[in-house]
Amino acid sequence: MTKHLRSQFSRRSFLAACLATAASPLLAAAPTVSLRPRLRGAVPDVADAVNEMLRASRVTGQVAFAVADAKTGDILEARNKAQGTAPASVTKSITALYALDRLGSDHRFATRVVAAGRVNDGVLDGDLVLEGGCDPTLDTRALADLAQQLKDSGLREVRGRFLVYENALTPLHTIDPDQPDHLGYSPAVSGIALNYNRVHFEWKRNAGKYKITMDARAAPYRPDVTIARMQIVERAAPVYTYDNAGDADHWSVAKGALGQEGARWLPVRHPGRYAGDVFATLARSQGIVLAVPELVGTMPEGEVRATVQSPPLREIIQGMLKYSNNLTAEMVGLAATRHTVARPQTLAASARQMNLWAMASLGMTNPAFADHSGLGSASRVSPQDMVRALSAAHRDARLRPLLKPVRLLDKNGRTTHKHPVKAVAKTGTLNFVSGLAGYITAPSGRELVFAIFCADEEVRARITRANRERPQGARSWATRARRLQRKLLARWGAVYAA
Repeated sequence: MTKHLRSQFSRRSFLAACLATAASPLLAAAPTVSLRPRLRGAVPDVADAVNEMLRASRVTGQVAFAVADAKTGDILEARNKAQGTAPASVTKSITALYALDRLGSDHRFATRVVAAGRVNDGVLDGDLVLEGGCDPTLDTRALADLAQQLKDSGLREVRGRFLVYENALTPLHTIDPDQPDHLGYSPAVSGIALNYNRVHFEWKRNAGKYKITMDARAAPYRPDVTIARMQIVERAAPVYTYDNAGDADHWSVAKGALGQEGARWLPVRHPGRYAGDVFATLARSQGIVLAVPELVGTMPEGEVRATVQSPPLREIIQGMLKYSNNLTAEMVGLAATRHTVARPQTLAASARQMNLWAMASLGMTNPAFADHSGLGSASRVSPQDMVRALSAAHRDARLRPLLKPVRLLDKNGRTTHKHPVKAVAKTGTLNFVSGLAGYITAPSGRELVFAIFCADEEVRARITRANRERPQGARSWATRARRLQRKLLARWGAVYAA
């Protein structure tokens, strides 16, 4: 069931001093590579045309940007270039470079089933262990594959416990505690993740009564789960409430918000138990009855009876950048830190290691990433630093082929793929935060690197936690910011073509 994509990736090696620096809590020595871009002379003032563009955009708050020649790193135009701003999902471009360098583009994550005991005539006299291997792409189909392999290995009965090991990564309740509980893009994080740690909630009303399901669907499978439970409650608000029952996720939903039928993905807060619950169901369909899953803190020794592998990391990274999946970013970033230094206890601790690596290898001077996805609002990076990183990555084309094209605007203000200026970039969006960073190819063939960050921190600070899913005015503000960004790209591709 696992895709196998052959990919070639030229992986840069690091000097011993660089590795030692990344393992230390502080940057003890100067970076071992050239800090790019270098400011050669004064950067030209922003043209009047750009100031008028900013005024006409009606983007409130701060706008900061920098554009540079991709080969030399010389900054051509900038505004608030040293201002640290929340990068949102633009963070994922640095996470991508970090993970690819530390783990290698061909790295595959493995999820295994281990027999901790002797197997005699198809009977395991011991425990069976589902071992998470940090695979962010693991889905129900992969667990079905494992169950089939287990049967094919001759196993018929397990007399001991059924254990789940999720501690390859330190389990965390959520990516960003400031997000509302019900948002699927901020699930729990651990060394095992099933269906991006989301559960499918579906409801249908018939004869005035609701039928609800909570399942771990991934076509063609739809196993019901017991780890997540839903109760319909007579109330107007809030729409969802969450209660951590210790070994299960207890949800309630306002009846008046449901309508006739619908569905949505909800986050899972107990990923190990969730994966164990689903695997036990799939194993039962193969005639192997398992006990209620238990979590184990230390991985027992035993015989590997089944294994599924992820696609190569380069393919995972490309999907992460395309769909901006937060859990994938956090898991590959944490895995990269674990591989190089040790298992980090928090996202912030792992991000600090990425910051040190970015200074040593990309020439960034003051990156302040607080996680690997950009979902948390504590991260800060300047346009100048992002341009340095993108310029460094341009030298061996590590990042550019993985980024999505950006459609610019035609003379009627509509997006078009026929624009003479071409751009690829990583977007970043939070409430009243919009970022874009990547590469431009001018009609002349000249290549540029850029970073644009827009943020209205004052408005953002007034949004309550309960209203962070769809705060008033955020969508229209983001639309204006995106239009401004595309106009700036078109300008740069024309003005700096020579």
